[in-house]
Amino acid sequence: MYSYSGGDAADIVQIFKALADENRLRILNLLRNGELCVCDIEAVLNIKQSNVSRHLNKLKTTKIIVSEKKSQWVYYRLNEEIFLKYPFLLIILNDEIGKTSICEEDLSLLEKFKISGRSCE
Repeated sequence: MYSYSGGDAADIVQIFKALADENRLRILNLLRNGELCVCDIEAVLNIKQSNVSRHLNKLKTTKIIVSEKKSQWVYYRLNEEIFLKYPFLLIILNDEIGKTSICEEDLSLLEKFKISGRSCE
């Protein structure tokens, strides 16, 4: 069962606003399996780089994800701290979002994309 560990109501409102977009939910679903760069997300979701960057920025602003620059690429991953602070996020991501057909398809496409060697890694 979920137990609330405390936090600012304004933060929670901003988190829910960030989650109120299908593409951002799909991005979070992809990031459940590890870090990705913009070009990986762009290829799998078939959306423009500028849109991916905009969605990533919104998720980063709410601290749901974090980024790390490696060489010329910026990699994004889930922010473990926010998921510890707000455990309901993990429940939503794993139990609800991850089970939708489009998110299952996205994960399948991501696996095929990585196998193809077209990733920027």
